[in-house]
Amino acid sequence: MGSDRFLQVENGLFTAVMVLYLAAMVLYFIFLAVKREKAGKAAGYVMAAGFVLHTAALVTRGIGAGRLPLTNQYEFATSFAWGICLCFLIFLWKYRFQALGAFVTPVIFLIIGYAAMQSREVRELMPALRSNWLGIHVSTAIISYGAFGVSFAVSLMFLLRRNMKDSAFWQEHIPDERKLDAISYRAVSLGFLFLTFVIITGAIWAERAWGSYWSWDPKETWSLITWIIYALYLHLRLSRGWKDRSAAIFAVIGFLCVIFTYIGVNTLIPGIHSYA
Repeated sequence: MGSDRFLQVENGLFTAVMVLYLAAMVLYFIFLAVKREKAGKAAGYVMAAGFVLHTAALVTRGIGAGRLPLTNQYEFATSFAWGICLCFLIFLWKYRFQALGAFVTPVIFLIIGYAAMQSREVRELMPALRSNWLGIHVSTAIISYGAFGVSFAVSLMFLLRRNMKDSAFWQEHIPDERKLDAISYRAVSLGFLFLTFVIITGAIWAERAWGSYWSWDPKETWSLITWIIYALYLHLRLSRGWKDRSAAIFAVIGFLCVIFTYIGVNTLIPGIHSYA
């Protein structure tokens, strides 16, 4: 099978993934709005199916392009959505509350929708990207951003939890505020660990590619700002017992910085990272 054929298959898989994620989002909304447990369970299976096809799409893209599919706006956006879906499924399996999907799936769908608007053209890698550090640096960013996406969704749930009328349905399917706070903290901790790896590996790669560990490129700067925000979150939580509403708001702000670091910087502030 030629490379063009692989890319055609990837396009079909990508379309199927978008449809599945949209279907899962609708099912999760039905689950919460109509309180139909079957809809929530079905949404979980649809998300898992979408994730499998999403993985297949990335693998097929990589084969067709002859490299890791992590080097342009389209590839990183779809990988970003994949990372959030992966972290969501892990947290769903661990904590088993389907309502989280109603808050995560819109984020995933918006990001993969952004990917759909980008050029899918496969271009030759620029010299700076021809490095083994590419896979390490970008894959850690995907996991980091995925975990932050989950913490964002859980924090939104926390902020809305007080406005939900107490009922058997909510008690069964949405954890109390204490547990939501703990889950968000664990997601932030995971994301922060991998974001630290992102910055370290990026600095090493930059030194080898451009002769400098740090150049204050806009994306480097905003990555550092995002790191500092989450570092403050963890510091205040561990040293001062900072929890609940303030922590949830901080986690939401942190993820908005993640989105700006990825989309806003690329769109508004050109730099040496403008390719991704």
